[in-house]
Amino acid sequence: MITSLGDLLLPNAVVPRARWKGRKQVLAEMSAVMGKALNLDAREVHEAVMERERLGSTGVGEGVAIPHARIESLARPVGGFAHLIEPADFEAIDERPADLVFMLLAPTDAGADHLRALARAARVFRQERIRAALRQAPTEEAVIAILCPDLKIHAA
Repeated sequence: MITSLGDLLLPNAVVPRARWKGRKQVLAEMSAVMGKALNLDAREVHEAVMERERLGSTGVGEGVAIPHARIESLARPVGGFAHLIEPADFEAIDERPADLVFMLLAPTDAGADHLRALARAARVFRQERIRAALRQAPTEEAVIAILCPDLKIHAA
């Protein structure tokens, strides 16, 4: 079973205790976090994410949402993570609001790579032990250790 998002997760795009309210604010703030981490215009990221959201729900159930979009200037798929203190409605099939949000961005020409990255994120977040651990993770480092167990993190 796949348990790592090590090659996708941007360590500087992790928010362990986000105080954002509602799906619109979550998507705007995550777009800003991703934009900053990638040195991209947050509006460009947000517009792409909102365009994809209009096509259908990115809530996958069990309190997880995986909003995603394609961005022309990217070289490879990348992701960011937020744990929401107050869950937001992402219209998941189980009607459960999401408190775990993994935003995935991929190049416009990523094709199968984008789909593989989405599938991998879904497989990781399908695991109850990972979801439970993320809900308890107090720091960015703790989140990274859970989502990227193969990555060595050294304290400063």
